Amino acid sequence: MKKLSLWNKLVFLINSLFAVLLLVSYILPYFPPKIFPPLSVLTLVIPLLITANILFVIYWLLLFKKQLILSALVLIIWFFQGSSLYKISSGKEPDQIVKTQNQLRIFSYNAHIFRSENFSSEEIKKGIADLIEEANPDVICFQEFSKRGAPKLDYPYSYFGEKEGKHLNGQAIYSKYKIVKTGSLEFESSFNNALFADIVKDKDTLRIYNMHMQSLALTPELGALEKENTKSLIGRLGRSFKKQQEQTNLFLTHQKNCRYKKIVAGDFNNTVFSYTYHKIRGDKKDAFVEQGSGFGRTFIFDIIPLRIDFILPDPQIEVSAFKTFDVEYSDHFPIEAVLNL
Repeated sequence: MKKLSLWNKLVFLINSLFAVLLLVSYILPYFPPKIFPPLSVLTLVIPLLITANILFVIYWLLLFKKQLILSALVLIIWFFQGSSLYKISSGKEPDQIVKTQNQLRIFSYNAHIFRSENFSSEEIKKGIADLIEEANPDVICFQEFSKRGAPKLDYPYSYFGEKEGKHLNGQAIYSKYKIVKTGSLEFESSFNNALFADIVKDKDTLRIYNMHMQSLALTPELGALEKENTKSLIGRLGRSFKKQQEQTNLFLTHQKNCRYKKIVAGDFNNTVFSYTYHKIRGDKKDAFVEQGSGFGRTFIFDIIPLRIDFILPDPQIEVSAFKTFDVEYSDHFPIEAVLNL
């Protein structure tokens, strides 16, 4: 440090802060949000922390300074930690896979109540109907679903989480295969929820969970971060993460009683670096990790690409293909996986 100029001492101080924050973020998947909710907010800015540390490595490398070691070591730890933000190798996409008898194609989409500032309701209906016709999934999991705005889909079986004729949950499951049992986890004091449907394919019964975890009320609008008071934002997000922990525990208890193979899909409203994802995934496979490519972003918060929508099959189920669709009918991007049962 003695050989550094005053400017570079300041740069290294900022560098150290970003390195420590990234290092702290590594414990978040194992850190229950209820202990200290504001810390969980780091899960949303980890892409920025990683980018910043990469830039610091480049900066010190160009100056031939050993200060690059700090960020380099933190990034090496991140690389071997296994949390997938970006897939360098390309996996297979669904249209590259020949359909076989033991396959199940599952599609998940937060449809944002079928509303968009960029498209009319009719354009959204037609666009999503065409998208689903092209993808041809066996099972569809919608979050933020509305019967009023939904396209007409030719699926023989469906479940909307209705109770006494009233639509409560804002979710839907469509299936080409017979649904023999359905249910709702009924998240307490929340507009979010999780549905499940047991489907019969050939001789197998499978449980499909359609998750929509507690919303963070984030928007993809550019500059959204700057428009909200920082203290208010952190407080609101912290409360949401506490809610997610409660909902996660409810799901974990519920799935213990299921004797069938399970596939969990939906909008977790949190990233792969979160306690929510870590606990729900457990020993399940992540379809993107198995066969995805690139960033796999399903939502863009301000300028930050986030992967918060997932398809997680049980470990005995093979993932043959995965795709994130680049369509903008919602603030989320839909995903599809081809699974071999």
